[in-house]
Amino acid sequence: MAIERSNLLSMLKLSIKVLIQSSLSLGRTLDSEYPPLQQFFLVLEHCLKHGLKAKKSFIGPSRSIWGPLELVEKLCPESANIGTSARDLPGIRTGLGRARAWLHLALMQKKVADYLKALLDRKDLLSEFYDSGALMLEEEGAVMGGLLVGLNVIDANLCIKGEDLDSQVAVIDFSLYLKDPANSEAPKEYMTAILDQKHYIEELNRHLSGTVTDLQAKMDSLDKTNSKLVEELTAATDRINSLQEEQERLRQENDCILLTSQKKEEAALQDSQAELETYRQTRQGLDEMYNVVWKQYKEEKRIRQELERELELQVGLKKEMEVAMRLLEKDINEKQDTLAALRLQLDQVKTLNLQMFHKAQVDTDEYAALSHPHGTHVHAAMKSEQERKQTDQSDSDMRVELEGKVEAFQKQLTDLDTLRAGLENELRAEREQRQSMQKALQREQDNSSELRTQLQQLQGLHTELQDLRKEKKQLQQKCELQEQTLQEMGLHLSQLLRKTFLILSLPSVSKGHAWMKDDEATNCKQCQKEFSIARRKHHCRNCGDIYCSGCSSNELALPSYPRPVRVCDSCHALLLQRSSSTGS
Repeated sequence: MAIERSNLLSMLKLSIKVLIQSSLSLGRTLDSEYPPLQQFFLVLEHCLKHGLKAKKSFIGPSRSIWGPLELVEKLCPESANIGTSARDLPGIRTGLGRARAWLHLALMQKKVADYLKALLDRKDLLSEFYDSGALMLEEEGAVMGGLLVGLNVIDANLCIKGEDLDSQVAVIDFSLYLKDPANSEAPKEYMTAILDQKHYIEELNRHLSGTVTDLQAKMDSLDKTNSKLVEELTAATDRINSLQEEQERLRQENDCILLTSQKKEEAALQDSQAELETYRQTRQGLDEMYNVVWKQYKEEKRIRQELERELELQVGLKKEMEVAMRLLEKDINEKQDTLAALRLQLDQVKTLNLQMFHKAQVDTDEYAALSHPHGTHVHAAMKSEQERKQTDQSDSDMRVELEGKVEAFQKQLTDLDTLRAGLENELRAEREQRQSMQKALQREQDNSSELRTQLQQLQGLHTELQDLRKEKKQLQQKCELQEQTLQEMGLHLSQLLRKTFLILSLPSVSKGHAWMKDDEATNCKQCQKEFSIARRKHHCRNCGDIYCSGCSSNELALPSYPRPVRVCDSCHALLLQRSSSTGS
């Protein structure tokens, strides 16, 4: 490895020395076909490949110096354009080809030493691509960077696009470095002279071929221009005639349009005034009607609210009366039940009295039967008589008490009946009043529905009024557009009249002036200078004569041409004078 490093460094020194001496002796820019330059790139490539690790790929192990050279973009940002150019070159498919293109571009920029020095300073990055003992990782690499500084005195102009950089043979030709420099000076001068003559002749041939192609293109363009001018002339004459006819027709149409537009404008103004008047009257009547209906609607709404409040009060009173009636009916039912119970008790007392009466009669009969036969029974009969009297007295007291209670209950019942009758009368009156209020509420609802329909009608009239306003606005816009159209037509007609006047007043080609042929003119009509390849011929589109470019550099819009065309100085002054007179 040490012997290889020393040999490669010696070859690099020798190749750089020969390259610098030969380039200084030639004194011109080197190209890619210069043999010492090719040998320098081969030696530098071998130096960069020394100790390079083989990367495993799908095809097999490969060695490429493009990997370490790509690191220069990270270390020196100004080398990014070289890297992108090397990657984007067409026809280069391998990493070795990209590396060779990168070295060519760096040499043309005179930055090979700077880029490789920045790369040699980063041994940690280079250790990924090179084995230990490689030239780039040892002291010989720093010496190589110092030797490359001398290449900055060389000017190189290398063409990379046409070369096959992928398949170049990387073999060093040692015969270039074994020749005697004393005997090689004369052939070098001779070869330099031959190469200079060759380059001069090639440049002269290239210039002449370019001149011939330019002249041929100019001849073709002149022929095309001549044919186009002839066609434009015929078209111009036809157009002048058609413009004259169109002018007459437009004049008649303009008169008719003016009359019809005036009539339409007057009719439209009258119609718009009548519509405006009717619109004002209609709007006034609608506003009055709307105000009246709105007042009626507010009044009916207020009355309806009062009736609803009164109806709510009546409904509340009705509910209270219904509750009172239910309570009264419940009380009457309770009284009737009590009265029925009292009547039942009275019947029981009556039956008891009858039983007692019958018992008393039986006792009297027994007493009458037993009064005279037995004296012992007198005392018992008297005793029974006393008991009977006591029972009669108690019965009479009980009867009196029961009759009082019955009378009280009957009186209370009559009071309740009278109260019930009064409540029924009041309830009947309330029902009648409620029915009358319901009828009034129905009438108010009918009135409110009628008012709603009238309000809807008013809203429809309002929308119709808005539509009438929009229609009026559209009619006004249409009238303005018609007025603007009339103004534009008047301006167009005045322009046509002005162009017609210019056509009739100018002595142009359309009035019989001959279009001068190119063969007839050898000198400019104004400055009398002779025409040549540098001084070309130009036709004036107004008079048809031939002038040079200096005497016909003006452009004006003519009636027979849609765009501004070339005119001579005399016609330009005449046209400007007449256009100013017609404009005034």
